[in-house]
Amino acid sequence: MNFYRTTRLMLSGAAFFSLAGSAFALDGTDLLNKINAAYAAQGGTIAAENIDIDGTTVTLKNVTLKPTGGESLPIGEITLSGVEEDEDGGYYIEEAAFPDINKTQDGVTVTAQELTLGGISVPATAGGDTLDTMMLYETAHTGPLKVVKDGAEVFSLLQTDMNLTLREDESGFDFDGAFKSMKADLSKAEDAQSKDAIEKLALQHVQGDITMKGAWELAPGTIDISEFAFDFTNIGKLNLGFKISGYTMAFMKSMQDAMKESEANPNKEQSQQALGLAMLGLMQQLSFEAAQVRFEDASITKRALDYAGSQQNMSGKQMADSLKAMTPIMLAQLNIPELQNAVSAAVNTFLDDPKSLTVKAAPEKPVPFPTIVGAAMGAPNTLPQVLGVKVSAND
Repeated sequence: MNFYRTTRLMLSGAAFFSLAGSAFALDGTDLLNKINAAYAAQGGTIAAENIDIDGTTVTLKNVTLKPTGGESLPIGEITLSGVEEDEDGGYYIEEAAFPDINKTQDGVTVTAQELTLGGISVPATAGGDTLDTMMLYETAHTGPLKVVKDGAEVFSLLQTDMNLTLREDESGFDFDGAFKSMKADLSKAEDAQSKDAIEKLALQHVQGDITMKGAWELAPGTIDISEFAFDFTNIGKLNLGFKISGYTMAFMKSMQDAMKESEANPNKEQSQQALGLAMLGLMQQLSFEAAQVRFEDASITKRALDYAGSQQNMSGKQMADSLKAMTPIMLAQLNIPELQNAVSAAVNTFLDDPKSLTVKAAPEKPVPFPTIVGAAMGAPNTLPQVLGVKVSAND
């Protein structure tokens, strides 16, 4: 009797766990639907012929991506690993792995490997203006990327990495990214004039990195790009930065809604006009806080002066002297005496000893975009003062 009782309990337990496993199994269709609902804000649809589920791994097979108003693009098989469903009906995906790219068209072959997204949060309900209605990722990575034309490699990239970190109080994001070891072969330029310029400037083989760093504070909608740098060997480093406010979640949703409405309008001319007006209206919500452009020379300036001078039958030094003489004359036409002296001094300093050239705009308080537009249209010579523009060299 005890044997049968024990057997019955074991069978009942097995049945319970079987039912429990079935109850908690992932719903691949629901996952894809919610990914699409979130992705729709970017103007596209993802379709899969089959969805396979193995524990916490979801495999989307024969995936195609269809941009709004465009043709379907075949992607292949996407593997979603470490998938978990949240209590609110959303999902967390530990990693999404995409198939390698190997496409050839018109003698040009593009290959890319190790394409992944990590830490993806899929909202239960998308399309709102709060953080929990956005689809977010924590990391994005690509491995080697190459472009080969007629059998010769013309461009390559070792890897790219993007990181997005949500602050603990969920007040905003910090993000950074890097495009590492970028190489471009310009030696095979076909145009004779371009080929001559490339050789004189020693740009046959360009190599460098692109890096970026920034933050987005959600409540005031402040986007601060502190670094967007192009750093190339034997050329120089160009670093761009800017800071604006007013780019809130509500602003972003309004912009997406305006674009959707425009795409849905069959009258393209009318839709473009309506979209333009909508964007002008939205721009009134934005304010300018700061910007900076800085170039640090790594020998390209001298080569550029030598090349430009050779086109005018003069030396590089003579070309530099000519530019120094022309700068105040050209600036005088703009009627900005305060900035004219600073720019002339900076240009003279830089051309005499090329190290760095910096242009900064830092108003005392944020300037609404309509104010900037009004000044540009009505009194452009007042813009440097409105934006707090300063120019310096070798600092």
